[in-house]
Amino acid sequence: MEMPRRRKPLLLLAVSVLALAWPASCADPVLFPVAKHAATSLYTIPVRDGANHVIDLAGPLLWSTCASDHLPAKFSCGDPVCKLANAYPPPGCREAGQPCKQQCKAYPYNPITGQCAAASLIHTRLVANTTDGKNPLRQVSVRAVAACAPRKLLARLPRDAAGVAGLAASGLALPAQVAASQRVASKFMLCLPRRDEGVAIFGGGPLFLLPESAIGDFTYTTLLSKRGSSSYYLPVKAVAVGKARVPLPRDALATGGVVLGTTAPYTALRADVYRPLVDAFDKALTREWNNTRRVAAVAPFELCYDSKTLPGPTRIGWLVPDIDLVLEGGKTNWTFSGLSSMVDVNNFAASCLGFVEMKPEKGGYGGAPAVVIGGFQMENHVLQFDLERRRLGFARVPFYTSCSNFNFTRAG
Repeated sequence: MEMPRRRKPLLLLAVSVLALAWPASCADPVLFPVAKHAATSLYTIPVRDGANHVIDLAGPLLWSTCASDHLPAKFSCGDPVCKLANAYPPPGCREAGQPCKQQCKAYPYNPITGQCAAASLIHTRLVANTTDGKNPLRQVSVRAVAACAPRKLLARLPRDAAGVAGLAASGLALPAQVAASQRVASKFMLCLPRRDEGVAIFGGGPLFLLPESAIGDFTYTTLLSKRGSSSYYLPVKAVAVGKARVPLPRDALATGGVVLGTTAPYTALRADVYRPLVDAFDKALTREWNNTRRVAAVAPFELCYDSKTLPGPTRIGWLVPDIDLVLEGGKTNWTFSGLSSMVDVNNFAASCLGFVEMKPEKGGYGGAPAVVIGGFQMENHVLQFDLERRRLGFARVPFYTSCSNFNFTRAG
């Protein structure tokens, strides 16, 4: 599951093609607020006046319904931008398999319904602010190429969503287009909120969260890719509960891989990985706290406990066994403590393990993985995607602040 050699040239091609088309406007990183939609648990950013776009880490395109100020873009079938737009056609999308005829078409994809549609490419402008990592500095207009999709593709997205902002390492996803338009580094940071507003910064850092806390000390791991997929894969070699490795079937994680998915509310695991994890967690918790009492399952969760019998809560959540993703080399772990592993339900009367069994995948990019790390587990972590060096940095936000504590008051 190593990165194909062709991906980096595609990304560089995108940046060079778009940079030549549009002059540089600034060198400061670009800031977007990130909101969590309560009903769907999807994350959105406002890329146009009053129009939110759902964040999709696996999405290779920026797409939305047509607006009156969109400018049609007539790219021929052989144009490099057309090739970028079709680098990752959604599997199962019949229309994407049709030969190109004169004018280029893209095939935007709804990551929730699995639907796709043929769409024209257009020129558009995204309204954002530059930042010094502490505050917004000044408003900028980011030029971009987007797909103009039919309204039916908005099904099951938040009511105020006008489309999807793909954040994949692909030529027409938002990171590459911001880098090209604004002449900033090909990297971005995500700090997903549990409530209120989080933050996304494209083009570098730093990032400060009130009270004036600089987020640093990142742990780094390699970003992998899989042929035909625009998802970000992590080199996870094992899963551990309470520092003890979970017995998984041989090559269970290697078959399908482990990906990051902002459109999954909670981390979803294929059945052969999910069952051993649930059993290991329950045994480890009851071994350490033998008076813990299980209660009836609360959908979508299976493993739930009476909150009165759990240790805690504390400022770092319930004192339950840590769940570790053991990364390549065995010396680096991404650790989920009680704050990232347990979900309070029924007005805090119960708390459930916030990991779910994966449903059979329909559509998508590149087939079903073994594990999709969902939004809940990523919340209140700062994720730094360095697309130039193909690595992911991650750092837990200190307990005294959160991703909702960025100061969106304009400096000066």
